[in-house]
Amino acid sequence: MKSGFGIVGTGMIAHFHAKAIQALDGGRVVGCFNQNPDKAKAFATEYGCRAYASQDEMLGESEISIVTICTPSGAHRDPAIAAAKAGRHVVVEKPLEITLQRCDDIIMACEQHGVKLCTIFPSRFSAANMALKAAIEAGRFGRLTLGDSYVKWWRSQEYYDGGGWRGTWALDGGGAYMNQAIHNVDLLCWLMGDVAEVTGFTGTLAHERIEVEDVGVACLKFANEATTAAWPGLLKKTEIHGSRGTVVVEQDSILKWEFADEKPEDAELRSRLGASSATSGGASDPKAISFVGHQEQLQDFIDSIAAGRKPRVDGGEGRKSVEIILAIYEAARTGRSQKLPL
Repeated sequence: MKSGFGIVGTGMIAHFHAKAIQALDGGRVVGCFNQNPDKAKAFATEYGCRAYASQDEMLGESEISIVTICTPSGAHRDPAIAAAKAGRHVVVEKPLEITLQRCDDIIMACEQHGVKLCTIFPSRFSAANMALKAAIEAGRFGRLTLGDSYVKWWRSQEYYDGGGWRGTWALDGGGAYMNQAIHNVDLLCWLMGDVAEVTGFTGTLAHERIEVEDVGVACLKFANEATTAAWPGLLKKTEIHGSRGTVVVEQDSILKWEFADEKPEDAELRSRLGASSATSGGASDPKAISFVGHQEQLQDFIDSIAAGRKPRVDGGEGRKSVEIILAIYEAARTGRSQKLPL
């Protein structure tokens, strides 16, 4: 029997969730809710589901066992908690929330009501990044020495002007880091391990009428920089270096895969995953991303419910990148490095 999904919020990212759910072997979109009834009805017509008049009505639907939260970033907490209280498993689009207290509120509610929680980070599920993680866990890098991440994207002024919540501290929670580069912050944390200290600089250099940064550079135990002000937008890149190897991944393709101890499968992996990325990865158009990563992560979530195990990216994992980004913002604001945990 397929798991029934309800979607709260029907903006751009909700379409990726709906397409991913439709592509699942074990999932179907049952219903949606938006505070704007017309938007909810249009979304429901497109995906063959029901538009509910209220969030509570949707949460009372017996066919819905999983709720995905696709509201603006600073409005994730309340619907997530409501879903947990209704006994529904919860999927939250990144970031989990925009403050640590709000993240903790969601995590606690899900724990208290015995439901599972995951934060959407589809980059962890790409074949290239999974191969990179496996190589790290196998000790092929020797001692990890440096991790670099570059997110040199472009977002037009119209992108920020087109959504009343974009570029605001209250609902976006930040700019290039919190909204776009959070995926790579999560990847670096997943690949390199815990962060002890952060320094950072941020600025607003290429956009008007936004409160948040469109460029930033941060140093942790690894180097990380992010921007939405690099026209026309480049593919994001992650580099991991160690005393015995180096791997460079651009979007979902391997540019370099070299280890001091070459293995027979390395050549096959370079050939299979070294082709050019099939997507621009949202470098200049946020609608240009693929929903496949969402699909793979939602499949893992369904499987985790069936198996009674933790999903691969649970609430605690989602909280980590928020903490790092908040530390970057505080370091940029005060001019002083920040020790973690905050």
